[in-house]
Amino acid sequence: MMAVQQSSEKPLFTGCKLALLFHDQLVVYRRDNIPSIPFPNLWDFPGGGREGNESPEQCVLRELDEEFSIALTQDRLIYKQGGTNQTADGISYFFVAKASQQEIESIQFGDEGQYWQLMPIVEYLQCDEAILPLQQRLRMYLETIIGQ
Repeated sequence: MMAVQQSSEKPLFTGCKLALLFHDQLVVYRRDNIPSIPFPNLWDFPGGGREGNESPEQCVLRELDEEFSIALTQDRLIYKQGGTNQTADGISYFFVAKASQQEIESIQFGDEGQYWQLMPIVEYLQCDEAILPLQQRLRMYLETIIGQ
């Protein structure tokens, strides 16, 4: 009988998402309505897949800049939570950051997705067209800040 070897390696980091807050609202975008992509036509947060050997922080900040032309520094990330990636094998990270009025006004939306908007946090949490795992992660963040 062959022995089964257990892997001691940690699951690979494969992607990230960012809840970008502006007062009591979130920066969200409507995903493309293409049946072959994950979560078509639902409300999403900035983020995406890892490129090369970048860290979770580098990944989420690059994605935010590519998708919304907002360049934040790592010290602006106020929350980080790891979890199962919903669209690829491995670990994904969920981050939270706060945007300024100037950053919101300077958004230049990229070519992924249909359009973006500010959505009240409460509305996103109750929205049937929001991505459920993101709703769950956002709730976990809110519970941590309420519990402090």
